[in-house]
Amino acid sequence: MSLIVLRTDQYLCYYVFMRTTVDIPDETYRKLKVKAALEGETVRQIVLRGILREIEQSAAKPVRRLTEPILKSYAPGCIRIDNERIYDLIGFP
Repeated sequence: MSLIVLRTDQYLCYYVFMRTTVDIPDETYRKLKVKAALEGETVRQIVLRGILREIEQSAAKPVRRLTEPILKSYAPGCIRIDNERIYDLIGFP
């Protein structure tokens, strides 16, 4: 391990990682370890790859911005609508 000398006017950082704890069910972890062994990777590498994939996918999804009025009415200030029509217009999952 190399020795790094820091002066008060200089800051250096090497290999800074965030550590966290994740509770994974035993059966899921066993499957993960088997997958890692079959692919010749570590569990850490597979978990990081999954996290990065999730981040990239969520960044690729366009954000749906709502504009006002959300529900258009021919007579502004009042609207006659039922729950079924609301679900059709807004598109709840």
